[in-house]
Amino acid sequence: MTRGPSPDFEAYAGDLFGEMMLADSAAAAKPERKPLSRFVPGLAISAIAGAAAAWLAQNYGVPIILAGLLIGLAVNFAAADPRTHDGLDAVSRHGLRAGIVLLGFQVTAMQVAAMGIVPFAGLALVMASALVAALAAARATGQSPAIGLLGGGATAICGASAALALYGVIGRERIDQALFTLTLVILAAASAIALVTYPPLTAMLGFTDAQAGFLVGASIHDVAQAIGAGFAVSDAAGAQATVVKLTRVALLAPLVTLAALWIARRQPLPAGVGRARVPVLPGFILAFLALVGVNSLAPVPPELAAHALTLSKTLLLLAVTATAMRTRTDLLLGLGWRAVMPVLAATIASLVTALAYAQWVIG
Repeated sequence: MTRGPSPDFEAYAGDLFGEMMLADSAAAAKPERKPLSRFVPGLAISAIAGAAAAWLAQNYGVPIILAGLLIGLAVNFAAADPRTHDGLDAVSRHGLRAGIVLLGFQVTAMQVAAMGIVPFAGLALVMASALVAALAAARATGQSPAIGLLGGGATAICGASAALALYGVIGRERIDQALFTLTLVILAAASAIALVTYPPLTAMLGFTDAQAGFLVGASIHDVAQAIGAGFAVSDAAGAQATVVKLTRVALLAPLVTLAALWIARRQPLPAGVGRARVPVLPGFILAFLALVGVNSLAPVPPELAAHALTLSKTLLLLAVTATAMRTRTDLLLGLGWRAVMPVLAATIASLVTALAYAQWVIG
């Protein structure tokens, strides 16, 4: 006598799309734990590239962050191997954040207050010019206001991180995924070019550390590359660039909130489409601010601060190298020159405004 299918079988047979699960089976199921060894290939290739950058910096005087970026771009074919992805992504994301947090030991509230209102007024002017230029470029090239807002806002704040936050409130209904990905590539390329050219530009113009730190901190999109460009000039310029750049990052939440309100009125979505949640201040920025507060109330010993700076520079070097390895430039060919214009216009506007302000006001 043949037995019929069991109740468990019938339940699963009727649940072709996984919408039904038996309670006892769900309780017994455990999420698969991925081995930590999956990070090893990406971490190893980042460490090797970082060591090569350190060797070039030590023996030939090349700025170490710049060397890491160029080596990362030169060996970005390594990222074609999926086995490197977990490690490279972890280094580029968590290494960057940890490096920024450790920079809190280099900054005090007294240093921020000593900057005065003048640099912060200039920072607001630079950010506003980036937004206006990107929106004007999008309109001139026949693109939507959302595209201009994405390019200008990401340039004004912190590059890819701000682009991700803005894309969350703008929505894929307004901007195609491919165009958003291309924007990330353009932002990375613009930051890479800025990292290569801005430090020599400050030397050519004879800028002081304060002027150089303001210029790179106010005009370079990516956090790691803005801070790296500052330290490529000097440690004092790096500290100034850190304060200016992280002030921009701290404005992420209010800018994204205003962007969500503006785009909802300027380019409304069809009825029934939900709204994305506005993100709060990133946790690593809160941690940085907490360390600044601790360092302001009870300054750490100089030896500890020096070790923290070395570790921070190492993490930022690895983050820049890993980010360069994961950068794709082939996507530029698919969407044409118009997609480049908002970020390009915002980048030029940021540079010109920051350069003029550093030259005539801070100087």
